Amino acid sequence: MKVNQTILEEFILVGFSLYPHVQRFLFVAFFALYLLTLAGNLAILGLTWVDRSLHTPMYLFLRALSFSETCYTLTIIPKMLADLLTGNRSISVTGCGLQMCFFLGLGGTNCIILTLMGYDRFLAICNPLRYPLLMTNAVCGQLVVSAWAGGFLVSMTETALIFKGSFCNPNLIHHFFCQMQLVVRLSCLNSDLTEIIVTLMSVSGLTGTFLLIIITYVFILSTVFRIPSAEGKQKAFSTCASHLTVVTVHFGFAAIAYLKPEASGGDDTLIAVPYTIITPFLSPLIFSLRNRDMKNAFRKLLAKKTVVIKTACLHGSPHLKQDFMGMRRDPWEPSVVLFFKLSFQANRLP
Repeated sequence: MKVNQTILEEFILVGFSLYPHVQRFLFVAFFALYLLTLAGNLAILGLTWVDRSLHTPMYLFLRALSFSETCYTLTIIPKMLADLLTGNRSISVTGCGLQMCFFLGLGGTNCIILTLMGYDRFLAICNPLRYPLLMTNAVCGQLVVSAWAGGFLVSMTETALIFKGSFCNPNLIHHFFCQMQLVVRLSCLNSDLTEIIVTLMSVSGLTGTFLLIIITYVFILSTVFRIPSAEGKQKAFSTCASHLTVVTVHFGFAAIAYLKPEASGGDDTLIAVPYTIITPFLSPLIFSLRNRDMKNAFRKLLAKKTVVIKTACLHGSPHLKQDFMGMRRDPWEPSVVLFFKLSFQANRLP
């Protein structure tokens, strides 16, 4: 029990205040990455929703991952950007607990969904004939719900253990969010046992899901190597390439942060940037650029909208025709902006 300490009602997130000369640069860089992350995940959500050819378990899992990662970034990045912009780095104890619960829950959900995506690929490649029966959209939905339940069951348990008592001075958290180990050390009670328990829970969840993915890929590789044709092998590998790349990035960055020895030192704030900002940014990029079905779906949507716009311009209002001609006349207005502007107007026509 710590003595002669004031009970805390708020924490101060030190964050990037140790680098005062680069605050504006960090804000612009992280804000740009955040917008690109949102755009990428929303694009995946939209494409997998409107294109019926993507209404398969593989892309339902991808949609669930994109939604989970969007929520994951919302728990941390907006607060961090506000701190960089305003310099007000305080957060209430309740707000810290909620942020930690959602961050850990969504992080665990992401790990479980990536594991389920590996299992889905295992069934598709190793049991192709039974795959339509074993992995239906209904089963996929149940597995996604289980992933959310499992992730938040662990996070609520960890958060309850950490916030079961009061917190004492100093109220400084040397991070840009309420990082689990740093918060538990501010407890007025002896926190060593609690820190060991919550750390073991997180590391067990991280390593457990990663090992399950490794096991599924051992079976996948053993099946792929038995495929006689080179074309069949290439097709099998192509369906797993994007998922395997994201798994490597996701678990690699997380392992650096959570499995780093205490004696190694280093700035935990900088170490956390890859798995909180870079990984959510790279995931939709990898799944979009390395997935032929996603690229084909985007081309189909683009072609369909172009036809709608051209038809509306020929038979619609004079304003649409004027805007359509402006796509070729006005070099200063981005064509993408005009495209969506025309698309919106065309969809409003009777």
